[in-house]
Amino acid sequence: MLNKKILIVTSDTGGGHTSAAKAIEAGLAAFAGKLQYLVHITRIIEEAHFLGRQAVHLYNFLLRHYQSYVKYYHWAINKLGPDRSLYRFYRKSVEQLISRFCPNMIVSVHPMVQYGLACILQELKLLDRVPLVTVVTDPCGNSWRGWASEKVKLYIVAHEEAKAELVSFGISEDRIRVCGMPVHPKFEEAVEKLDKAELRRELGLDEKKFTVFINAGWVGGGNIPKVFEAIADANLDIQAIFLAGRNLNLLKRAQRVARRAKFPVRVLGYSENMERLMCSSDVMVSKLGGLTTFEALTCRLPIIIDHITPPMPQEAGTSALLERHCAGVRLERAADIVPIVRRLLHEPAEYLKMRAGTSRIVSPGATRKVIATLSDMIAPEGRLA
Repeated sequence: MLNKKILIVTSDTGGGHTSAAKAIEAGLAAFAGKLQYLVHITRIIEEAHFLGRQAVHLYNFLLRHYQSYVKYYHWAINKLGPDRSLYRFYRKSVEQLISRFCPNMIVSVHPMVQYGLACILQELKLLDRVPLVTVVTDPCGNSWRGWASEKVKLYIVAHEEAKAELVSFGISEDRIRVCGMPVHPKFEEAVEKLDKAELRRELGLDEKKFTVFINAGWVGGGNIPKVFEAIADANLDIQAIFLAGRNLNLLKRAQRVARRAKFPVRVLGYSENMERLMCSSDVMVSKLGGLTTFEALTCRLPIIIDHITPPMPQEAGTSALLERHCAGVRLERAADIVPIVRRLLHEPAEYLKMRAGTSRIVSPGATRKVIATLSDMIAPEGRLA
């Protein structure tokens, strides 16, 4: 029986990176066969230093309140490359963590840590002994240049477009594997095992009524609250789930809006059961986070894409991908939510076309492929069966 240690490095800038970390951790437990792994997830940017915490808070503040400004944050990060100096503030913490945990592999799921982790491993003379693997959570390119580092041993990406961009950044093709997006195994299990009618009963909703999942994201904000207010007064034969994320003020605001809505609404805060909410719904209204998008697609859930504010650069390609496969439709103004939902409600053929489109994007067994790739690198003698 083989026992290996994997250190996964993430950050809570939005919820997607940590969702990817947890998906990999769960995948290692579910799909590693005879291999056994001890996994430790660290948010080293914010855990190690005050400046890191402030950078994370700023990003989440912009996501919640000033989404249109994120493109400038994106530009500044790519132009100035703060990851090339920021790592000095968390170097000591990483060195101590490596000394205590003694990982056989380090997996990064965040673009701000590649450079620093590689430098630290090189300084410790461990770069050849402890492979650094990066799982890119931006699926369609136009992403953070920080993803690219010549010292990363292997890249795992979700789509050919992400691979092409890494190659354009100078990464050789033989160091890139296209496996699909790592999604927590519970999402695939939910599709296979959970009953939509039962899930709706658990939420106090009608078993048969068309259900709209309005998802304000992990930070809870952006344009989605405006969309909810726009739909609340509409005479639609639907019901809705509103997820406020980690935003208590938004939760209270949504509860007030729900009381005046002309259809049943279940208002929730942050949830660890996204697979149940997605599988209980017919369509999701959301900003396009990489992980949230692929979790929804795994659940065969079409997406009404928040395009009220132009998407962040790394999300624009995902929007185009969904439209190309008819798995999503753009929402350009908050008021447009009503005619879009009405059309899906009264034109079943269009809705079924969107639902079919979701299956054309998701790579079947993506998480299993990611785990097989990691396992093959860390312990080739114990390949998955």
